[in-house]
Amino acid sequence: MSTRGKESQIDNIEFNVLEIARSKAFYGAAFGWTFTDYGPDYTEFTDGRLTGGFTVGEPVRPGGALVILYSDDLVRAQRSIEAAGGSISRAVFSFPGGRRFHFIDPDGYELAVWSADADSGQ
Repeated sequence: MSTRGKESQIDNIEFNVLEIARSKAFYGAAFGWTFTDYGPDYTEFTDGRLTGGFTVGEPVRPGGALVILYSDDLVRAQRSIEAAGGSISRAVFSFPGGRRFHFIDPDGYELAVWSADADSGQ
């Protein structure tokens, strides 16, 4: 796992999953994440900025903190998620400074994808 984090900043996110291969296939296809395997029960993922892990051996615990991903193109992101086997749980909505939608991954975790409003300067 990463040791480059700064005090009090998110440095890693870990998902308990049923099948590492399925999770790698989903997140690789939907977002282009890359992976480093550390034995049969753990793989590290990176999106190019943040790292985390998929692990088996613990119960899947959908819920918890909402992990929010960024995309310049919400329509493309939604299509990629659905094509990879995810489902949309909350349609695109606006909030101050941007828009986002929520989705459910194959293990039942709810995540979100947001994009800045063109007029917000974000």
